[in-house]
Amino acid sequence: MPREYFMETRRLRFSRWTPEDGELARLLWGDPEVTRYISASGIFTEEQIAARLALEVENQATYGVQYWPVFLAESGELVGCCGLRPRGGSAEASSVREPLVFELGFHLRPRFWRQGLAVEGARAAMAYAYFVLGADALFAGHNPRNERSREVLLGLGFRFAGEEFYPPTGLMHPSYELLREDWDPTRERP
Repeated sequence: MPREYFMETRRLRFSRWTPEDGELARLLWGDPEVTRYISASGIFTEEQIAARLALEVENQATYGVQYWPVFLAESGELVGCCGLRPRGGSAEASSVREPLVFELGFHLRPRFWRQGLAVEGARAAMAYAYFVLGADALFAGHNPRNERSREVLLGLGFRFAGEEFYPPTGLMHPSYELLREDWDPTRERP
């Protein structure tokens, strides 16, 4: 069955994880170069890969978002994943609706690093969050040893917001936010 895509950029196509994507999940999260910054041990076991895939499928079914699998438009090759996951906000008073906040994230296979694909994918996911989902803000974080992710987030307009404990690595991760009013809406719509 041909893969369905719901969003495209100049070089990327976004799809949705399904329970049948075990092989693609292993290709991505089975690579220790991909997982070294997102796991305390630096690697995902087969069980952790399966659990991560199940979480992404569940997030899509429950919240309409996931760290979507991303493919090269030209060849169809898996680049990695990029997308959103739910994140709670807070309201100042009970009569005020809770802000709609998503966490932005991306995991790319090493052969696609330093080609601008994380930025291209993240911009599309950000546009989706603001234009399609009506997000009030985006949150993002990264492993403190992952300097490249910091550069990408700052280049996307995120502002440092503090540090937050990230249980999967056991580390305090630098955290960033981008409020809707601070985002440049002139970007291309999804």
